[in-house]
Amino acid sequence: MTRDLAAPRHDWTLDEVEGLFARPFMELVFDAATVHRAWFDPSEVQKSQLLSIKTGGCAENCGYCSQSASFDTGLKAEKLMDATAVIAEAMAAKAGGASRFCMGAAWRELKDRDTPKLATMIAGVKALGLETCATLGMLTADQAQQLKAAGLDYYNHNLDTGPEYYAQVVTTRTYQDRLDTLQHVRDAGMSTCCGGIVGMGEARRDRASLLHALATLPVHPDSLPVNALVPVTGTPLGERVMREGEIDPIEFVRTVAVARIVCPKAMVRLSAGRETMSAEMQALCFLAGANSIFVGGKLLTTPNPEQDEDAALFALLDLKAMEPAAVGAAA
Repeated sequence: MTRDLAAPRHDWTLDEVEGLFARPFMELVFDAATVHRAWFDPSEVQKSQLLSIKTGGCAENCGYCSQSASFDTGLKAEKLMDATAVIAEAMAAKAGGASRFCMGAAWRELKDRDTPKLATMIAGVKALGLETCATLGMLTADQAQQLKAAGLDYYNHNLDTGPEYYAQVVTTRTYQDRLDTLQHVRDAGMSTCCGGIVGMGEARRDRASLLHALATLPVHPDSLPVNALVPVTGTPLGERVMREGEIDPIEFVRTVAVARIVCPKAMVRLSAGRETMSAEMQALCFLAGANSIFVGGKLLTTPNPEQDEDAALFALLDLKAMEPAAVGAAA
């Protein structure tokens, strides 16, 4: 490695990113840890909480998702929550140590009729001193501006996987649709939260392709979630993983490490799948550059470690929660 790995780049080639995956594991993690320390305090991890504010009935056919109306997963569609209930959940999240509150709705795209109610939610959560994030499907440029005006800090819109594997994951929305929404978010002046899911049956080159796509965006994601697929009965990709097996833990850590290297200033979020990860695996992820987790017993509709489990993990690893004032300081 002759270039300064800690310096952000936008000219990564796919072969270079795949080459990072192929590095000896110890060297790769060392490189990622070095990059992480150039931008962040390695003992600090941000605690975020994610609430499903509108569950089920989504028109998209994402093959991993329990909330898709295309699959029989036993999940009942619900209406959009009232703003007062959402704000109460945010207050509880803050009391539990979260500094970031994320709101997710199972929609293909945001409808204009729902924007005023969402604006009330966002403003109320923001008033609590929490960092705000939402994931509501595709946005128009005008909708992005309205969410920004309401006080939304981050908008989450994942690419899910690399462009070559994308058609194996979802067919109701194009890759360009996702890129267009991200552009609307950036143009509105919001920060982007954008990552993907691994362990969906993709090859290593597909994982490299996802990270290459993220690293060559006009602006790197400010927040980069790395999700391990949580297999849900009734979903095509979930059923496939149940048959073929989940992603190898070391390969998952490699993905976190490469994400840290190619997007060095991003908050790399250890997201879905932690419920089944050992303390040792999570420790390797933090060593490799992950510096945010979701707390609370549920992540949208899938299990997540309980608060006492995470408290024990933080104590075991001598980690401390990132203070709200420090959130995003390096981004």
